[in-house]
Amino acid sequence: MRRTALITGASRGLGRALAEGLAHEGWNLVVDARDAAALDEARAAVDAAGPGSVVALSGDVADPVHVAALVGAAAAEGGFDLVVNNAGTLGPSPLPRLASLRATDLDDILRANVVAPLQVIQAALPHLRRTRGAILNITSDAAVEGYEGWGGYGASKAALEQVSRVLAVEEPEVRTYWVDPGDMRTRMHQEAFPGEDISDRPPPQSRVPGLVRLIEQRPASGRYRVDDPAAEGETADGELVEGRR
Repeated sequence: MRRTALITGASRGLGRALAEGLAHEGWNLVVDARDAAALDEARAAVDAAGPGSVVALSGDVADPVHVAALVGAAAAEGGFDLVVNNAGTLGPSPLPRLASLRATDLDDILRANVVAPLQVIQAALPHLRRTRGAILNITSDAAVEGYEGWGGYGASKAALEQVSRVLAVEEPEVRTYWVDPGDMRTRMHQEAFPGEDISDRPPPQSRVPGLVRLIEQRPASGRYRVDDPAAEGETADGELVEGRR
C-alpha cells in the first residue's frame, strides 16, 4: 500500500519542496495552504513530481473544520503514515523587540505555531497509532537561541518543541521529530530581513534529501537539524544531524 503524508503550508517554500520530494518517492500527498491560487499551482507541481495522488485543500489549520477535512482526506487515501506541521507565521515584519511586541500579535503567533499544529496532531493520532507513523514538526534555532527581534517567533517554536518532546514520551509507538531546517531562501526568511539580500541562503530544496532520509529511516524520536554540506563546497545532498534532546 502506498503511504500517505499530510503536509501543511505546502504552497511554497519548504512545504512545497518536501511535498515534491515525497511525491518523487511515491507517496500520496494531502497538502494545504491558505492561498488557494498558490496551492493550486503547487498541487500541479507536486502531481507532476511522482506517481501518487495529490489532494489539495485550501484553508487555515487554526480552523478545526479544515483540520478534520485534511485528516479525513489523508485517511481516505490509505496508509496514513506521516504528518508534517510546516505551516506557521513569523509575526509582524520588521520583527519587533519584546518591549514593543503587541499581545494580540503574540496570540496570533502562538495560535498559528503551537495551537494549530497540536490540533492537527490530535486529529491525526488515531490513524498514526494504527500505522506506527510519524510526526514531523518544523522548528527553528530561534527556539533555543536568543536573537534580537525573534522573541515572539522563538517563544512559539520553543513551545512547539516542548509539545513535541512530551508527545514523544506519551506516544512511544509514533515517531515524533522536531526539525530545524536552518536558514533558507524563503518568503518568510525575507520577511524577517526586509530590504536585505538573502540570495546567499540555500533554497529549501537543499533540505529535502535530509528530511526524506529522516522520514524513511525512522530513527528515535528527537530534535534534529538538517545541514547543507553543499553550501560548504561539498557535493553531498544534505546531512541529518541529531540535535539537542
